[in-house]
Amino acid sequence: MDSGSEVGPIVAGAAARAVAAVDPSREDAYWRENYANSSYVQQGSNFDDYGPAYGFGVQAFGRYPGQSFDEAEPSLAGEWPDSRGASKLSWDQARHAVRAAWHRLST
Repeated sequence: MDSGSEVGPIVAGAAARAVAAVDPSREDAYWRENYANSSYVQQGSNFDDYGPAYGFGVQAFGRYPGQSFDEAEPSLAGEWPDSRGASKLSWDQARHAVRAAWHRLST
């Protein structure tokens, strides 16, 4: 058997285990404490605007195992309007928070 053909399932399995270990409450607490220090947060905004974007990033990371944020972004951009809840952020504004949440989980 070609060992290269096993890489996909191995990577996908590792990604699935990483997703299973994600604690959404812990992620929410982390971002509540740290969001204001992010360069992309617009002055006058609050966590109610950015929180849904972080939560969306956490959920999306689990829905797209093995994909990078850049690979998943076109789909995420289309999903954001129905997923943003009360957030006032457009995708162009929210994408930075979504990417940050994704990156935190992927490292």
